[in-house]
Amino acid sequence: MMDLESLTEQVKDVALTAGAFLLDQRSHFHRERVESKRAHDYVSYVDKQSEKLIVNQLRDILPEAGFIAEEGTGRLQAEPYCWLVDPLDGTTNFIHNNAPYCVSIALRDKTKVLLGVVYECTRDELFWANKNSEAYLNDEVIHVSDIDDLDRAFIQLGFPYDAERYRSCALQLIDHLYGRVGGLRLMGSAAAETCYLAAGRFEARIEAFLGPWDIGAGSIILQQAGGKTTDFDGGEGWMDGSRVLSTNGKLHDQLLTIIQECRKGTPVESFF
Repeated sequence: MMDLESLTEQVKDVALTAGAFLLDQRSHFHRERVESKRAHDYVSYVDKQSEKLIVNQLRDILPEAGFIAEEGTGRLQAEPYCWLVDPLDGTTNFIHNNAPYCVSIALRDKTKVLLGVVYECTRDELFWANKNSEAYLNDEVIHVSDIDDLDRAFIQLGFPYDAERYRSCALQLIDHLYGRVGGLRLMGSAAAETCYLAAGRFEARIEAFLGPWDIGAGSIILQQAGGKTTDFDGGEGWMDGSRVLSTNGKLHDQLLTIIQECRKGTPVESFF
């Protein structure tokens, strides 16, 4: 039987090591070496080196596991377990020396996420959980907020890089939420933001066109903190990152209703 507690402790060490590497690189970062994957979507030599560091260590920890990592290590896997790795979530923030940015590592089997660790470098915050544990921030148990009133809800939106496809959706969400909720924010790191939601700093997060590496670790941390993640129809389609609604659970149904209202004014290809 897999020892999730021991595995989680080892993954925490990997995330901290990778985070230290990111912070060291940021102190003498060479912006001219940034590459463009597509319009306004960047990758740096730091992302790639961080991924190599993480993958090499994870292979030693669990040799039978495959990988799905943002910068290209693995894709479709036949292995019984799979690591979901984002070696630098928030690359644009990192490039501009802005917060937050983080390391995100999750382990999943064929049907569910088993453990997740997110190290948010700029605040030195280590979030973690596994399916048998509570959710933690730097070894303190965390819980989602109890707010169930949209008028008081602090909500994060994510604007993916596929701007042309998502533009209608984004505008609809802003139109339905701006001025009707407690506040809206764009922060630029899905993994870190999901952990902030788990810690009770926000009540919800909405975004489409993510990757599984963006939300794998944060999703189990949020779940074990009492929150909820679904796709935009309230189902399990969120696991590939394509349409993700994450909440404290208290506001989930209300936000699903709002998303359905947005759907009426949004072209099908935008995200539905």
